[in-house]
Amino acid sequence: MDGIPSLDLKPTPRSGWSAERKTLVLILVTLALRLFFAGANGLGVDEAYTAATSRVLTLSTFDHPPLAWWMTHFAAQLFGESALALRAPFVLLSGLTSWLLFLLTRRLFSGEAGFYAVLALALSPALGVADAACILPDAPLLPAMLACALALARVFFDDDRLQARRDWLLAGLYAGLSMLAKYHGVLLFAGAGLFMLASRRQRFWFATPWPYAAGVVALLVFSPVLIWNAQHNWMSFLFQGGRTGAPHLNLVAPFALIGLQSLFLAPWIFIPLVLLFFRTLRRGPSHEKDFFLASLAVFPIVFFTLIAFWSSRRIQPHWVAPGYLMLFPLLGREIAARLAGGARWLRRSLVAATAFTIAGIGVVSAFPHLPLRALGVKNYPLSELVDWSQFARAFDARGWRKANTFVAATRWLDAGRLDYALHGDPPVLCLSEDPRGFGFIRDPRDFIGWDALLVAPALSLDQARARFGSFFDAIEPLEPVEILAGGALAIRLEVFRGVRFHDPAPEFRLAASGLAETPTQPQLKH
Repeated sequence: MDGIPSLDLKPTPRSGWSAERKTLVLILVTLALRLFFAGANGLGVDEAYTAATSRVLTLSTFDHPPLAWWMTHFAAQLFGESALALRAPFVLLSGLTSWLLFLLTRRLFSGEAGFYAVLALALSPALGVADAACILPDAPLLPAMLACALALARVFFDDDRLQARRDWLLAGLYAGLSMLAKYHGVLLFAGAGLFMLASRRQRFWFATPWPYAAGVVALLVFSPVLIWNAQHNWMSFLFQGGRTGAPHLNLVAPFALIGLQSLFLAPWIFIPLVLLFFRTLRRGPSHEKDFFLASLAVFPIVFFTLIAFWSSRRIQPHWVAPGYLMLFPLLGREIAARLAGGARWLRRSLVAATAFTIAGIGVVSAFPHLPLRALGVKNYPLSELVDWSQFARAFDARGWRKANTFVAATRWLDAGRLDYALHGDPPVLCLSEDPRGFGFIRDPRDFIGWDALLVAPALSLDQARARFGSFFDAIEPLEPVEILAGGALAIRLEVFRGVRFHDPAPEFRLAASGLAETPTQPQLKH
């Protein structure tokens, strides 16, 4: 790759289409595919949890900043709670992400490079499919990060100082929005600071008020998260800070994490990105535009990979993905340059990768609708993409809907899927030491004297009585519910009736789980 110069390529596509037109067509096609995918599958575990806990509108949430929860709440209010209705705003944001990536790449390099950057993004399973078609905090994070990067690019590489001041404030606004989506957003400031320190031409900005004004704007946008955490003893920050667990030297985890990153991004995307990243770091700030992108990418990539060396818990590969997003302009320029040089193998590779991605989307979308039982498949392999609406139908058909009866799950991820399937009626409680957001939207003390349907996979009667017997007068077994997909068993839910709930343990309320006693959020009506 060292032989490819940083050319400002002129868009001369053989089709005669401009880079802008090709990119818009590509974005429309990918949006159609993502909407198809979004409507063909049920909500995953994290998505159902977000949908369930977003019904109560709050300043922030326990797990993450609130932007994805706000989007889900208002989507449900306006369009209902179908998977497509809830996912649609996130899918539409993916189109904005692609267009902003094109604008950033065109600003730094060329329109043709921008087109191929958007194409490469669409071929990434994590950034181009999962983050683009699912209810995830990354969906609003990615366009906010790119908008911030675009504003900073104008600051650093345009000569209009008056416009630069406005762009600093816009960068602060977009950085604040990225922080409102996910805590990763704060790393934008670290990346911009690193670039200014390393670039002799940009250091003068530290002596001006504008970077600091941008920080103030970002904090104002981020203030709902600060206010909520101040009201709840900084619980969200403590939770996120403790996700790595106790310090524990682990020499294998970082390499396993890198392997998972390659799968999440696809090896044919991941390997070129890494090579371009290291080439840019080796060249240093003399290649200013390249180093600008690498500076914005370096902290998410390096920070989470290094944490894996001493974390006693698994670091998730998608935590690193926003850093790689900033390298796609480099990849787009590289693809454009090599194709301009006559690399036919690369064109064939892009066609093959595109066909693979479309086929993968089609297979995953069609899988739940195939006659799997007739094909000899007994256990459904994609159980996380199957919603639990069959439980809601069984709940009504078996006469379990009664006054003063709630549904109880033993894990937050099961509580989310049950609550989404039941549309919040009856209320779902998470009787667990880790109830996550359910510890704030419902207080178990409000349900003393109620009966409960205790629902959990792989829970025996003896286990249910040993674990929860002291909270009920009696626990009785009921008929289990089987969730099927294509006729194959996706999951079997064991069901028990708990008679007269009483004396709820404090660990069922996250606000009293050892961090500090704090008031719970307003309750849903039951």
